[in-house]
Amino acid sequence: MIHISEYRDECQQPIIDLILGIQQNEFGIPITLTDQPDLLTIPSFYGQNNGNFWIALDNDKVVGTIALIDIGDNMGAIRKMFVHQDYRGKELGIASLLLNVLLNHAQIHNMSSIYLGTLPRLQAAMRFYEKNGFVQLPKSTLPPQFPAMTLDTVFYEYKIAA
Repeated sequence: MIHISEYRDECQQPIIDLILGIQQNEFGIPITLTDQPDLLTIPSFYGQNNGNFWIALDNDKVVGTIALIDIGDNMGAIRKMFVHQDYRGKELGIASLLLNVLLNHAQIHNMSSIYLGTLPRLQAAMRFYEKNGFVQLPKSTLPPQFPAMTLDTVFYEYKIAA
């Protein structure tokens, strides 16, 4: 059975393995653990202010992740949204479960906007965000404190209803 949980220390290596596996093997993105030191300090990096990190578990197996960075001014940034290839799709709805947990958390903590960056080759992810109310916007209109990743060239905003 799939359930969503906040980050647990014993899941750190499975989280790293999931994310690197998807980035490198599935999408051929030239990124390593060294390029993502946040994965070695998840609680302190993502746990600041109203940020958080969640995992989707199939029993005890990590099958998905999503993180929220509190970037100030009642805004957040989504990071590390990944779902194992075998667990994707509407049937299980893991991506939706993860996103809903994050958006509910953001609303409870009075955030007004959530931003994210992605790559054009991640077409399924882009469709998912758009179906869930995210609107594409130019990089030049992002808040100055948005932590843009070097490889990201497509950006989205989600406005949280008050």
